[in-house]
Order: sequence, then C-alpha cells, then structure tokens
Amino acid sequence: MRIAVHQLPHGLGLDLPGYATAHAAGMDLRAAIPEGETWELAPGARRLVPTGLVMAIPPGFEGQVRPRSGLALKHGITVLNAPGTIDADYRGEVQVLLINHGDAPFVLRRGERIAQLLVAPAAAWTWAPEADPERLGETARGRGGYGSTGR
Repeated sequence: MRIAVHQLPHGLGLDLPGYATAHAAGMDLRAAIPEGETWELAPGARRLVPTGLVMAIPPGFEGQVRPRSGLALKHGITVLNAPGTIDADYRGEVQVLLINHGDAPFVLRRGERIAQLLVAPAAAWTWAPEADPERLGETARGRGGYGSTGR
C-alpha cells in the first residue's frame, strides 16, 4: 500500500518514517521540534509533539500511534492515548501526545524517534438493535467482566 505524505516546513530535513527491520510492524515517527531547541518533559508532564507530517490514510484503514518500547523501558516515556488513532479523513499534522511516567526529566531533540506508526484495517459497522439479550447468543465467557477469565 502507498500512502501520500506531505512534510510541513518544520518537518523538512527529517527522514520520513521507515521500517527499522525487514519484519517490523510499524515505522518510527520523529519529533519535528525546531532545530537547536530541546524540550524537557518533566516527570508526570505531558506534551503534544509535532511530527511535521500530514498524510492521507486510505478509507477502510486507520493509523495507530503507539509507544516505542525502548523509550518506555529506559525512560518511562509513552503515548498517553495509546494507541492514538489517525482517521482516514484527517488531514492535519500528525502529533504525538507523550507523557513521562519516569522519575527523571526527559529531553526531546529534533529528529528523536518518539513513537511508532502502524496502518491497520478499520472496519465500518452499523448497529443492529436487539431487544432480547438472549438473542445475542451464548459464549463460554458469558457476562464475565473484568478479571473473569483465566481463573
């Protein structure tokens, strides 16, 4: 699949997202903060970080913005609304909402890999109201809620 992408002026000079390995599921998104600036993310703080990218996700798909495992493990940095969703009809800049769950400030620099982007199918559906819950069918789990499986 090919996805049209445009780099905004503050994203020019940064590499487009790419796969780090042959079988990687996602591509790394980079921070498009101004050249020469650093942004500090204090413990407990959150910040919207620009990527400098605008893209056209095809209908029937979504972009999923996910944390990078290395940032989470080493620094406690994650995507606050993980996974963030980029809808097929969104044409604004992709930005990443980061939060620092670590115990030390984290310094962001231009070009830093901050999140992963995956593109996945997103099925469209409509509701079929059913007045009788018995007609929804039985399953092994039934009405078991949080923590009910694996006992």
